[in-house]
Amino acid sequence: MLGDLVAGALADAARRRETRSLAEVEAAALAAPPARDARAALAPAETIKVIAEVKRASPSRGSLASIPDPAALAVEYAAGGASAISVLTEERRFGGSLDDLVAVRAAVDTPLLRKDFIADPYQVLEARAAGADLVLLIVAALDDATLASLHGLITELGMTPLVETHDADEVRRAVDLGAGVIGVNARNLSTFELDRDLFGRLAPMIPAGTVRIAESAVLGVDDVIHYRAAGADAVLVGEALVTGGDPRAAVESFRKVS
Repeated sequence: MLGDLVAGALADAARRRETRSLAEVEAAALAAPPARDARAALAPAETIKVIAEVKRASPSRGSLASIPDPAALAVEYAAGGASAISVLTEERRFGGSLDDLVAVRAAVDTPLLRKDFIADPYQVLEARAAGADLVLLIVAALDDATLASLHGLITELGMTPLVETHDADEVRRAVDLGAGVIGVNARNLSTFELDRDLFGRLAPMIPAGTVRIAESAVLGVDDVIHYRAAGADAVLVGEALVTGGDPRAAVESFRKVS
């Protein structure tokens, strides 16, 4: 599944490149206002930080919410105190687009994460041109050379890489890379099963001073408390926010966990 998702994302990027060249996207990226300091926004604090996600669908759950106005949802997230907002831009399985990212950027000043299956520099430049401050890099999807190259480009453009891991070997690769923000995703990308305790097993491998983010398996405050007790500096939450009916209140409740 991961291979299919990456291949699809690269095919879609290649299609966009036919109408917007690499040179054009690079010029737009370099002309964009400076990226916000997302690492500082997610840094450890007395209470947990929340990355609230604009998420219409997923391969494991299918359709979640139509979200006709992603900007309006992002405004609610920001009002609830989200430290960052994740915008899924993958088109085929998640129903997102770069237009969603552009719309959210125009609506809020909160640091934005482009969440997609990033495997090509063109996608990184697109992210910066659209106003992203963070870019997701999935260790399982990239070899070491590509991971290092993309990590370097994201940093060079002033953005923050969020390096996502799923097992001990991937955490070691992220640490060796020098990643300043490391996520542990509780969802197995092969089976889509969730393991809420995975973060707690892997977190001790992440060096002090690194922002540690728990991803997936957050359905309510109890899950946030569980992750905080295991050492999470932030949680990334999508499904619970887009299906819960009151995203602002949900973000507020999550970020009060200390």
